[in-house]
Amino acid sequence: MSQPQARSESHTLRFTLNSDGQRHPAVNMSAAYALVAGVISIVLGLMNIAHFVGTLLGVTAFILGMIAQMISATTEQRIVIICGVVASFVGLGLGIAHGGFGM
Repeated sequence: MSQPQARSESHTLRFTLNSDGQRHPAVNMSAAYALVAGVISIVLGLMNIAHFVGTLLGVTAFILGMIAQMISATTEQRIVIICGVVASFVGLGLGIAHGGFGM
């Protein structure tokens, strides 16, 4: 008699923004840009010499993030987009506090 084998189901955790099973490349790229540009704008907004670039990245990431938020399809996309929008808003504020668009 053979003993029954226990099934080992491996659940690999995958990070995906497309939990609905459909592809959304434009929204995913907008979400990624909003998050990455938002974090970079925070770093650049903290520097007095790079406030112009930090402000510019903050504005573009904020606007693109808000547009992507309106057309997003999944909750995962919305989470990444809002994190990017908040980061870009903070970076924008820091950039404006250090001189904004003035050279």
